[in-house]
Amino acid sequence: MSATSSLIASSAHSEERINLLGMTLAQLEDFFVNQLGEKKFRAAQVMKWMHHRCAASFEEMTDLSKKLRSKLEESAEIRPPKVVLEDISSDGTRKWVLEVSAGSHIETVLIPAGENRRTLCVSSQVGCSLDCSFCSTGKQGFQRNLTPAEIIGQVWVAQRSFGPRKDSSKRPVTNVVMMGMGEPLLNYQPVLSAMRIMLDDNGYGLSKRRVTLSTSGLVPQLDQLGEDIDVSLAISLHAPRDDLRQQLVPINKKYPIDELLAACQRYLNKCGDSREVTIEYTLIAGVNDQQQDAQDLGRLLQNLPCKINLIPFNPFPGSDYQRPSRNQIMRFQSWLHEAGYSAPIRSTRGDDIDAACGQLVGRVQDKTQRSARYQAQQRPNSPS
Repeated sequence: MSATSSLIASSAHSEERINLLGMTLAQLEDFFVNQLGEKKFRAAQVMKWMHHRCAASFEEMTDLSKKLRSKLEESAEIRPPKVVLEDISSDGTRKWVLEVSAGSHIETVLIPAGENRRTLCVSSQVGCSLDCSFCSTGKQGFQRNLTPAEIIGQVWVAQRSFGPRKDSSKRPVTNVVMMGMGEPLLNYQPVLSAMRIMLDDNGYGLSKRRVTLSTSGLVPQLDQLGEDIDVSLAISLHAPRDDLRQQLVPINKKYPIDELLAACQRYLNKCGDSREVTIEYTLIAGVNDQQQDAQDLGRLLQNLPCKINLIPFNPFPGSDYQRPSRNQIMRFQSWLHEAGYSAPIRSTRGDDIDAACGQLVGRVQDKTQRSARYQAQQRPNSPS
């Protein structure tokens, strides 16, 4: 059975039209040749209409014959996530709340940086199946993985919001980071398909250095990623020692720091060019922001080509963690500079609309009951 036939066969109802939005070029070619009996080149033609021009219907595709457009209408559709809310921060950050199934929403954030850089933070799951202690998203629990169409649909929504592109050299979305809701490597194949569309010239045509996957550290999937695609890599480390990281990032119990960093080095070796891993380090007052932590971090990373992104903790309701003072953040950065590391401090963007790092929550029909347990812990005088 072909890849596209498998996608169609897996549909809940045989009469449903197949959503082309999440198909890679290879899957679209298979669809046009084996399902519609059309020429292979139609795949690239339709893919450009969907992702270059953000077409929402086949009727817009005026260089297709009426017969082909009618045939597509009968068997296929272009269905992005539904926009429930769009909010704009005072600093220009934009957040979309998107409905992906009845009652469940995800969030997507576009962060501007100057005139020529706009980074889209994309979600991969409804909620998150991990439970990092400093992240608001994880406290919402987990419902399900997103489909390729729901993942790439976030890019489609953001790009379409800018209107028609008059200058093809200017991209509404210049960078994509898989850092939104969810752990991307726990939704491996849909994330892989979406990133392939991001890189494809018939899709969004982004450079491999402008698409970044962020992971908490699933070693087997990280090794597989190096075999399948070449994108930039970010690691949610947040602690320089296993005992502390297990408190902050529980997946560390399964894949300790040494195993994770070894997998990062294997990934870099497969890239075949001069590349660095981005180490994400959320600074939490009194937890991981002391001089000893900086010194331990410097020693830990001394053999890994990397830069360290320092992320001041963004508070959320019910959390006991606090953001360090500005002076303490600067001290931590200076300790890393003394050790020879580039350690930029990530600006807090969009916190007035709850769009900052660690604040994305959406609305999740939680299958884990984690959200209910977390809320119960926050209630005063709740039964133990």
